[in-house]
Amino acid sequence: MSPILHTIVTTVGGILAGLALAGALLWRQHHALDAARYDATHDEITGLPNRRLLLTRLRAALNHYGTFGLVLLDLDGFKTVNDTFGHDTGNVLLAHVGRLLAGLDAAVEIAARLSGDEFALLVRGDRDDVAAVSRAAWHSIGGAPIRLDNGDTIDVHASVGYTLLRLGVSPRQVLAEADQAMYQAKRLGLGVWGHSALTGPPDYGRSRDRHHQH
Repeated sequence: MSPILHTIVTTVGGILAGLALAGALLWRQHHALDAARYDATHDEITGLPNRRLLLTRLRAALNHYGTFGLVLLDLDGFKTVNDTFGHDTGNVLLAHVGRLLAGLDAAVEIAARLSGDEFALLVRGDRDDVAAVSRAAWHSIGGAPIRLDNGDTIDVHASVGYTLLRLGVSPRQVLAEADQAMYQAKRLGLGVWGHSALTGPPDYGRSRDRHHQH
């Protein structure tokens, strides 16, 4: 090979190697950015969207002309599970519930874990659709006890509350209404309860203010 040709081949080889290295670095940076975005909007234990992403979708739905509802639920006796079996078992239970909620009907726009043992569902549809999803979530959780590695079985039950989204209503009010309905379901032992505007304004004092951060 002539010196000139050798120089050309070496130069081209160096350029290609440099491009390959730059491409690999860009891919790693893009992958790291995607991972950071995912971590910022998803729950580590369940893999579900977190409160931040739920609030983003909730605000968008409130500005949309479609019909939506919000469902809140928490697990009955979850503290007892943590105290009896430990937090690792509690996390297994949360992941179990997360999988059940992620597998619900297509009417569910997003299933999210808000914090602790509390989950939320943003549902597309009218009051009957939202009520049906609420009952489906309650039955799904209650009908799927979890078996531990030591052979113990934990029966899982939830209290579920729901409300409808309306134009002009704030995310804070929607969350408060669903929260109030969930508390009523737990208080009455009914499993599922729907908020009605006829019952009066929601009790903001009892609502979980940690959900209403903007």
